[in-house]
Amino acid sequence: MHNLPNFVHLHFDKTADELGDIEKRVLKKAHERKVISTDINAAISAESSTGQRLADGIARVGGSWSFIIAFLLFLVFWCIINTIVLATGAFDPYPFIFLNLVLSMLAAIQAPIIMMSQNRQAERDRFEAAKDYEVNLKSELEVLSLHQKIDMQVLTELATLRQEFIALRKNIEGAREVPNN
Repeated sequence: MHNLPNFVHLHFDKTADELGDIEKRVLKKAHERKVISTDINAAISAESSTGQRLADGIARVGGSWSFIIAFLLFLVFWCIINTIVLATGAFDPYPFIFLNLVLSMLAAIQAPIIMMSQNRQAERDRFEAAKDYEVNLKSELEVLSLHQKIDMQVLTELATLRQEFIALRKNIEGAREVPNN
């Protein structure tokens, strides 16, 4: 990558001015021989706020089988307490209007929190795809650069062999022209 403008034009089919930010950053890192891959989990965690981490935690718990089973047990317990145990003095008799209110409030709060977490997951996926693109692009550039170096080495060796062959042929022809005494 010693001749950068020709390298850019040859491999990107556009001029250096037409390159995007990602391509420019990848070229710079490749030219500096620096690593471009990063730990995506660490990068996302470093940028996330307390609220975002809380939303992810709530979505992780709310979307698990342990939460579903625990909540199912809670509902069964609620129904048993209010129908059998407290048959005469139930605080939420059948049709469990207070339980419906609690469930509605829980759903009203939990749904946006889970959506926030899903939006963050989509953002994370976009970030990961961009990083994958950068790493793949740098890998391609490095492979192309290696091909170019190998091609140059092969051409240099062929030129050297050609010169040695010509010199050898001249020596052989010169030896034939010398008369034997």
